Amino acid sequence: MAEKIESYQDLKVWQRAMALAEACYHHTKIFPREEMFGLTSQIRRAAASIAANVAEGFGREQTRMFVQYLRMSQGSLKELETHLILARRVEIGSTDKCNQLLEQCQELGKMLRALIRRLQQKSA
Repeated sequence: MAEKIESYQDLKVWQRAMALAEACYHHTKIFPREEMFGLTSQIRRAAASIAANVAEGFGREQTRMFVQYLRMSQGSLKELETHLILARRVEIGSTDKCNQLLEQCQELGKMLRALIRRLQQKSA
């Protein structure tokens, strides 16, 4: 039997997005100080935006709107991936940690796509 979703916090996709954002915050703590308003800020903002859009979409209480916000989460996820790839290419932070974060991004992307498909099928 499926568990009842009463809040966006019950959504596995939101939980995973929050874990990714937290990991990004921890990783960027080691970035050079001169990146505070560059990649550090961009990575943190994009990472936080993923979970925030899931929460906001859930709060709209309309499937169509929820799907729209999930798509915005996907956009923020792609933005985050791009910033992480850039950080890796310019050798800011740990390459291994960037690779781990990018793997988390891939998994979260799969979850977002699956949830969007499920919601679209349900509303069709």
